Amino acid sequence: MKMQQILSLVRRAVQDYDMIEDGDRIAVGISGGKDSLTLLSALKAMQRFYPKKYELVAITVSLGLKGMDFSPVQKFCRELGVDYTIVETDIAQIIFDERKEKNPCALCAKMRKGALNGKADELGCNKIALGHNKDDVIETFLMALLYEGRIHCFSPYTYLSRRKIASIRPLIYVPEKDVKGFAKREELPVVKNKCKADGNTTREEVKNMVKKLSEKYDHFEDRTFNAIKRSYIEGWRVDESRLSQRGKE
Repeated sequence: MKMQQILSLVRRAVQDYDMIEDGDRIAVGISGGKDSLTLLSALKAMQRFYPKKYELVAITVSLGLKGMDFSPVQKFCRELGVDYTIVETDIAQIIFDERKEKNPCALCAKMRKGALNGKADELGCNKIALGHNKDDVIETFLMALLYEGRIHCFSPYTYLSRRKIASIRPLIYVPEKDVKGFAKREELPVVKNKCKADGNTTREEVKNMVKKLSEKYDHFEDRTFNAIKRSYIEGWRVDESRLSQRGKE
């Protein structure tokens, strides 16, 4: 997928959910994976023409895993002209060695989020951009349904009142296959995840289930995603009047 196509979907998501306002200072959470690097590329490119002016910084929360080298990401950010910060932590040691968590992902996500929010606040950011794509939306919805027995999904825009900072997810309209295509086309410096739980998680099980359902039922992913948008899950209802007005512009 070309940058122009990625930008079209990112801009639509940003406008639909009022993710960016004039004067925002946005911290992009960079895991080193294809999603976060695609998000950073798109937001940097969108700066050139988006009517609302905003600043960007990039933050990586390092889990302390051996063999994780973020120097290619550092070089990439330097070429983009985006300030890059690595937050060193002992999260991996705490989860795997000290606590010996059998299901480490939830605690890891919570600890990473805390470190990311803290550094973003320290750097004077009022928003954090996260690289969840369209597939992540569908998988999260199904995980909540199957494993928690509730109708739930993360929101496109979430305001954290305690920290007075908002989380935004501008990639929610971009399918994972398109992110993969873009990352390959642009030769993004993807850093391979060295976590021992990678590829052996509940999310991976649900991802495989979605793949099988998509093969059996036509348009399964699009229909599920659109059902989420039409639902009353907090934060997902798009202001129809705003969409109508935008169509006249």
